[in-house]
Amino acid sequence: SQYHKMYRTVKAATGRQIFQPLHALRSAEKALLPGYHPFEWQPPLVGVSSSTDVGIINGLSGLTSSVDEYPVEALAKRFRYDAALVSALKDIEENILEGMKQNGLDEYLSGPFTVVIKESCDGMGDVSEKHGSGPPVPEKAVRFSFTIMSISVAMSDSENVQIFEEFKPNSELSCKPLCLMIADESDHETLTVILGPVIAEREAMKTSELMLELGGILRTFKFFFRGTGYDEKLVREVEGLEASGSHYICTLCDATRQEASRNLVLHSITRSHAENLERYEVWRSNPYNESVDELRDRVKGVSAKPFIETRPCIDALHCDIGNA
Repeated sequence: SQYHKMYRTVKAATGRQIFQPLHALRSAEKALLPGYHPFEWQPPLVGVSSSTDVGIINGLSGLTSSVDEYPVEALAKRFRYDAALVSALKDIEENILEGMKQNGLDEYLSGPFTVVIKESCDGMGDVSEKHGSGPPVPEKAVRFSFTIMSISVAMSDSENVQIFEEFKPNSELSCKPLCLMIADESDHETLTVILGPVIAEREAMKTSELMLELGGILRTFKFFFRGTGYDEKLVREVEGLEASGSHYICTLCDATRQEASRNLVLHSITRSHAENLERYEVWRSNPYNESVDELRDRVKGVSAKPFIETRPCIDALHCDIGNA
């Protein structure tokens, strides 16, 4: 795969093994990983431990232990969402302080700062070794990651001053991995089990403020999450829609293939996460005792429980089609 190729290239050029096991990292390197910096939430996060010293955890059990002690069959490894966000903020600490200085803001300003997070998730394709006998697990991987898109602060005269903006949001330098899982992105059950706790942590953070020391001053941060880094296949997967061959062709509205072929001009975004959840309940319970075809027409292609809210957006493939 492309990841094996990149790794081999770097190793050949430097002669060094670049991915060291955790116990071999120097303390300076450990400072770059989530779980190193202390922080606090006000009010405390519901259902999330207040401990800040959490490194890599098992994505299925949620247990924290040294990665080196994991059984080989561990299907998912991840960081706790809040610890990963703190680490990402500490990575750009200098940029934030510089942005405050350039905008003439008081360096002792404590906030609250508004942070916009872009969430992304995509399959990484076939990551199997082509030889040897590995553990009996799926040979595809999925990665869930996030990017800090912008940071702003509201001033007293109701204007928002932007102190940080990510100019390369698609760069691997700004895209922080949160969860890696050995799973097929088409496997709704596995994705739900592994990403469910991640989404629960995200929901808890929406109603709290993070207290974190930046530049020697305790500052507060509020987070807004935007699920825009999904291609059509994954949008269908996490929003509970039928796969891409479906009679219901669009992830943004209820159009069928026939309707779409007749109407090439007038479009509006009508689907929503809340509506998909309601339609799933109708699909599951069939309150009107309808036939399969009638029921399917009523729920417009919803066939599984939606578990991640995505934002209406256009993916890279469709941008290219539009530009062609």
